[in-house]
Amino acid sequence: MPKKKRYQSQYAKPPSTAPPSLSLSRGASSQTNPVNDILSDLRRSNLNSAGASHASLLPQNAPSVPPAIRHIFQIPDTPAPAPRRPQRRGPNGRRVPPGPPPPRSWLALSQSRHAPSAHQHPAASHIQNWPLPGAYYPDDGSLVDITLRHMATDWVTQRDWNRFYLYTLSGGMRSALLHYVSTLHEDGISAADIRLVLGGPPESELAEYELEKPDVNKLNKDIFHLDLTGSIGKSLSLKSLTDLLFVTTRQQQGEVEVQDSWDAPELISEPTKLLPNLTHLSLAMSPNSTSSASWKQLLTLASKLPTLTHLNLSGWPAPSLTPNAMAAKVVSPVTGRAANYGATNHYSHILDDDWSEAVLILRKLSKALYSLVYLDLTGCGDWFPALRKEAEGESSTSSVDWASDWGKIEVLRLCSGYVADPDSTAHLSRLWDWKRQAVVVEKNIRSQRAGRGRFITVEMDKLPDLVESPVGVNAGLAHNA
Repeated sequence: MPKKKRYQSQYAKPPSTAPPSLSLSRGASSQTNPVNDILSDLRRSNLNSAGASHASLLPQNAPSVPPAIRHIFQIPDTPAPAPRRPQRRGPNGRRVPPGPPPPRSWLALSQSRHAPSAHQHPAASHIQNWPLPGAYYPDDGSLVDITLRHMATDWVTQRDWNRFYLYTLSGGMRSALLHYVSTLHEDGISAADIRLVLGGPPESELAEYELEKPDVNKLNKDIFHLDLTGSIGKSLSLKSLTDLLFVTTRQQQGEVEVQDSWDAPELISEPTKLLPNLTHLSLAMSPNSTSSASWKQLLTLASKLPTLTHLNLSGWPAPSLTPNAMAAKVVSPVTGRAANYGATNHYSHILDDDWSEAVLILRKLSKALYSLVYLDLTGCGDWFPALRKEAEGESSTSSVDWASDWGKIEVLRLCSGYVADPDSTAHLSRLWDWKRQAVVVEKNIRSQRAGRGRFITVEMDKLPDLVESPVGVNAGLAHNA
């Protein structure tokens, strides 16, 4: 008889009794000590441990316990909180941002060109420049600001790869791009860069790609601001800027009609303005580039911009047509005596108090730019007296006319451009001297206008009050008046 096959079921009912492992744990759990015994064991272990281990056993946010209850339950004292970290203060006494301090290389002027210039003396290489009123400047940290900064720092590549796209940007964006390149690019901005952004590539390159030459009158009709801060005297001269903004094109020889007489003047087309609606111009200079400043070229440029309303001449040196001939002397063939070659020498302003040449230049500038309503002369404190002094002429004396020629100016900025250093007496003395001169200039302007011109606001430095009270300040004001 065959044996029956036994089939083991794949699914079996769980046993009713627990396995040995569980039974052991169950037996152990049945012998659990009461809660009071556990608490007493914990207290004894806390008392026997070191004082340093108390803080690790207690929770960080443990509530406070009254001393009487703490004594009854034998609870150890709560450790004292750790002392607060002292607040870091900057050189000026202000709280610095949280986090680790910046590396020394960021703060050393000799190692980094991005170091802050909080306490710079008048002999420093940079001054504070204010933006042109009404100009488009992106907010710090915005996407446009970050993009323009990267384009300015990498301008050598951008002007090559994007030369067919830069002039297609909006007017405000191109104006801001020129400002960023002028201030952030190490070499500054050149006349070719300005022509590329405002007028596009040359005709030969446009014809190679079958592109039409843009009409600058339509292309730049919405550009009113041109900020060239930091480039004048370094990578851009006023002569090249004048030739760029005002281009006189002669008619081609094949298009010139035959004249009836050889004495007839040659036909010359009207000058083409690269920026036909330019009203705001910044020619601010760095103190290191003042030797390249040319007041003669500035007068030439001003004669072609009679509609200019806002001008920034921050950092410009004292007005002079021959600044390189201050020490030159010429021997007269008649008398044999030596005389100064230029109208101004090294002692004219300091010892002789002679500002005749500077006053005459400023008068010519005021007659050319009679539409100005804003003038920024930050960092020009050494020649503030020329704004109020009189120049002796052949028949009479004359000074800058603030009532008619510059009677429309409403804002005149006469700041130093440097942060006052209270620890330096010489620094404060020089800043106060510049402010005294600015106060006298303001009084002179108000006396000239006497209700005839517009109301003027003269902006000056706000120096510490503890230096503003000495008697020498009032005495200096009375002397200069």
